[in-house]
Order: sequence, then structure tokens, then C-alpha cells
Amino acid sequence: MSSGTTLKHVLGARPHQTGRECAQRPPRPTVQPPARGSAMISSPDNEKLKLVRKLQDRRWRDKLGLFVCEGEDQVAAATAEPVELLIAGENVEAELLAQVATAGHPPRVIGVYRRADLPSLADRRATVALWQLSDPGNVGTLIRTADAFGAAVALSPGCADPTGPKAVRASAGSIWNVPTLAWDDLPAATPRVALVAHGGVPLPEANLTGPVILLLGSERDGLPREIDRDLEVTIPIGSAESLNVAAAGAIALYEWQRQNGPQ
Repeated sequence: MSSGTTLKHVLGARPHQTGRECAQRPPRPTVQPPARGSAMISSPDNEKLKLVRKLQDRRWRDKLGLFVCEGEDQVAAATAEPVELLIAGENVEAELLAQVATAGHPPRVIGVYRRADLPSLADRRATVALWQLSDPGNVGTLIRTADAFGAAVALSPGCADPTGPKAVRASAGSIWNVPTLAWDDLPAATPRVALVAHGGVPLPEANLTGPVILLLGSERDGLPREIDRDLEVTIPIGSAESLNVAAAGAIALYEWQRQNGPQ
């Protein structure tokens, strides 16, 4: 492979995007894979592999400000250049790359990225605010859902790390498109609507026009009563006790979009 070969040539062309998708997503940088002649990593004690292992731990992600994207789709979705790019058979032995991966299917490529390169400015009319959601799969899925409806995501202390491996996989690349902010940075003037399992205004009857913050609590404990809210809404369902929190968030965002139009 020549030094001028781009990541697109390594990973293959991405599917064609519609005009709306292209308008919503910032352009992806051209990332140069390792040039021919780069040393092949053949030891599990290599510092780059050690870094990938460390970043499986939230404490190291917090300390270094880095996180990992595994697999061709995740790396191709990135809107920033990687700190490290490891490609099986190009600059690292495939078996060694598989050993540091967390996905069930060994990836062909792993990229290390800076948290600082993720979007943070929440100029969105809807925000999904998550209170102590400890399941990274739910956090990542809600980031993906927020991307679909043009919303931002706020995270309270105690939430799963959105840059953890499981959350990044569940976001399916949307982590690069969705602004995230701390719970304490939520705008005070925006109406806050809490999703509760029982006793709220039926969601289709609630007025969700205009900017809104949708409050979602953990599936086990819900939202504490001391969390400020302007309205409580309930999604009408059948015999089930409740909905998965990611499903509830998707339904609420769909209803908000139905009342306000696509964002």
C-alpha cells in the first residue's frame, strides 16, 4: 500500500448518502493509513496495544481523554483523525488486534480518538436528559436515537460513559453527530418533561411544541421526586409493566417530532 492510499481504499467505499444526510453530517477527514514499510506489530507488549487495553477502563479514558472505536463502520463514521490507527495485516498482526478488541467479532481496524473532538455544543431544540442510566447499551442507543431526531443528550453523574466500548458500538457512529452535555449544563428556561411509567398525562395528549428537555430515569429506580420537572407524561401501553428506557426515549422523541416537524 502506498503512503497516498486513503482510509477509504482500505475500508471500502461508504454507502451513498442522501442530500439531507450530507447536510446534517460534517465532512469526514481523510485519514492516512500506515505506509508500506511501517513496522508490523508482532508483540502483545507493544505500547499501542497496551493503550487500547487501557482504554477499556473508564478510569484511563477519563485520565487520558481518549477512547476507542472498533471496526470499519465505527472508524469510517469518525469526523476526526485518530491518535492511533491499527489495521489487521497492515501494521499489526490480526491475532493481536483481536486480543485487544471487545467486540464479539474481531475487527479489522481499531482507532483511538480524542474525547475533545466529539461534538459538545448543544444547539438543539430537543434534549434527552438521562438520569443515572448505568447500562452503556441504553446510553449508546439513546445517542443513536437522538441523532435520528436531531436532539442532544445530557448525562447526569452516575451514567454510563458514552465513550465506553459498548456505548460506542450501540451508538452506531452517532456519537460523532450528537452533542452531549452535563446534566448541570441543561438550560434552566427550557420546559422539562419527565417520562414516568404511570400517572402522567398520556404522551399523545401532551403539548410538546417548541424546545423541550425530556427527562429519563433508570429502569430500576426511575426519576427521583426531587428532580425538577414542569410536566409528567406516560406512554400508554398494554399489559407490560413498563418499556425499556431506550424504547421510551425513542417514542417520546418521535412524538415531539410529530408535533414540531422534522429538525
